[in-house]
Amino acid sequence: MATNRTFTMLKPDAIENNYTGKIIDMIIGAGFKIKAMKYTQLTEAQAKEFYAVHSERPFYGELVEYMCSGPIVAAILEKDNAVEDFRTLIGATDPAEAAAGTIRAAYAESKGRNACHGSDSDENAEIEGMFHFAANEIF
Repeated sequence: MATNRTFTMLKPDAIENNYTGKIIDMIIGAGFKIKAMKYTQLTEAQAKEFYAVHSERPFYGELVEYMCSGPIVAAILEKDNAVEDFRTLIGATDPAEAAAGTIRAAYAESKGRNACHGSDSDENAEIEGMFHFAANEIF
């Protein structure tokens, strides 16, 4: 059953390129409500923990280095069918394959520097949200 909350992170490239406001406008324009948000920077240990699921993949070290290279914006979003609708809004991981009108088509630089993270399931949205926010901040 789909839930009405998801998690997102605006990644270091989006922050560095001053796309934060534009991306947030797209999120709100797509009908999402922001329930919690913070501007922060991941430590190496936090990035390793958050992306542990990818630890055996060849890009893991580069991903960790990138994700702690600058600030991020973490947020909990609310909307009916939040996870699926947000995944549609952000577009394909590779911006060359992302549909027009998606966040990644508009603001991602590459497959590795792709502007925005979006949870891929209701379960991961809860896990990822709890990684960045206390339960009383998001529920």
